[in-house]
Amino acid sequence: MVLYRLEGRAIWTVFNEKVLAGLGRDLPATGRLSPEGVEMAMTTLRRFAAVLEGVRPAYTFVAATAAVREAEDGPAFCDRVAATTGLKVRVLTGEEEAKYAALGVLAGEPRSTGVAADMGGSSLELIKIGDGAATPGVTLPLGPFSLADPKGFDAGRLRATIAQRLKPVAKRFATKELHAVGGGWRSLAQLHMAMSDYPLHIVHQYAMSADDARGVARLVAQQSRASLDRLPGVSKRRAETLPYAALVLEGLIETLGLKTVTFSAWGLREGLLYESLDQDEAPLDPLIAGAAALGARQGISPAMPAALNAWLGDVIAALPKAFDKERDAVLAAAACRLADLGARLHPDHRLELVFDQVLRAPIPGQTHPERVWLACALNARYGGGSSTPAPEAVDRLLSPDARVSARALGLAMRLGCDLSGRSPQLLANASLKVKGGSLKLTASDGYADVLLGEQTRRRARALAEAMGLKLEI
Repeated sequence: MVLYRLEGRAIWTVFNEKVLAGLGRDLPATGRLSPEGVEMAMTTLRRFAAVLEGVRPAYTFVAATAAVREAEDGPAFCDRVAATTGLKVRVLTGEEEAKYAALGVLAGEPRSTGVAADMGGSSLELIKIGDGAATPGVTLPLGPFSLADPKGFDAGRLRATIAQRLKPVAKRFATKELHAVGGGWRSLAQLHMAMSDYPLHIVHQYAMSADDARGVARLVAQQSRASLDRLPGVSKRRAETLPYAALVLEGLIETLGLKTVTFSAWGLREGLLYESLDQDEAPLDPLIAGAAALGARQGISPAMPAALNAWLGDVIAALPKAFDKERDAVLAAAACRLADLGARLHPDHRLELVFDQVLRAPIPGQTHPERVWLACALNARYGGGSSTPAPEAVDRLLSPDARVSARALGLAMRLGCDLSGRSPQLLANASLKVKGGSLKLTASDGYADVLLGEQTRRRARALAEAMGLKLEI
């Protein structure tokens, strides 16, 4: 069960509780749901229903996937859930499950292209995505429970089974990039992070080369259950199914010709939610929407972020390329919407708190390097030096030009915010231009004494130096 708070297009997870009931554990052998899994699920759903009764959310979605869909006693289970808890279960078709998984990936990162792959306990959904849309997908019996073998776990035999089940769709879903959805694959990502001493412990949009993904998958497939329990980032409940998840990922790499695997923490649940958004909200950029919602809680004037973004147009255009021209403009817009994030924080700790919040905020629509870039920009905006609170992440994930551009934008935001006292009206009476190797700061007639004081001059000098420009005031 996940409870979400919506602020327009900004989506915040405010409560998340998961129980791995294993409803489909006995499905291959009996065609029915696991009796133990059913009892665990009923206990869990009674609790979930009680929480929902207390919280009273505006909308509630209750969905079941492959195990309930395929079990002969699936309808009886849904009837029991409704009679006991009042929750009406919507049993998704395989096509619907694929659709919502893809919608979730796109809601979390609209730029996603390639194939979205969602692995649950009993099935694997494959969906081609690109240009913000998804094509009809397929459901395959490649979940851990559908692969379980009464003879025991045999990696060689399972590889052959996986290859056989993937072969009919290999040509249709061949792609360079896979977007992996599902708890088992997220555990693989967490394991790889621990093994590689990765500095940012966020699974969403964590990217691995196909070779790295293949390596960690093979490592997991070779481990005993006792060894899996000791691996970092792997829960005891997840260890049961992790080797199957690893072998399926390995099979996808080989069959589809993958070059990159990107892990998405957004999937079917977020897809159901995304479909319910107002039509005018869904197309909005999730990064800008999330940054605006987060920053607006602290700011002085709701008009200031957009005004600051426009005022810095010349500076933004003159910054070194961090990613690409179009993306750099989006990141600058997001940074401006976070410009007052530290307004209500204690000044002795503001720098570290703002940096950490921006680096780790649960805002979708950004890669890990982009997270670090935004954090560096806000570090400079609040007076931080070139050595940030997380130098290992900066060194590993940002190019030298990206570091320069983030710092310069932060200094530019600091100049605009302090010059104006956070007032869009005062900001409008000054201009900041970049031309012919110079940074030119000008005040409107009658505003020079008001706007161009000593603090403003210090801020402008710092920005000019960071950009390698001559200052004119």
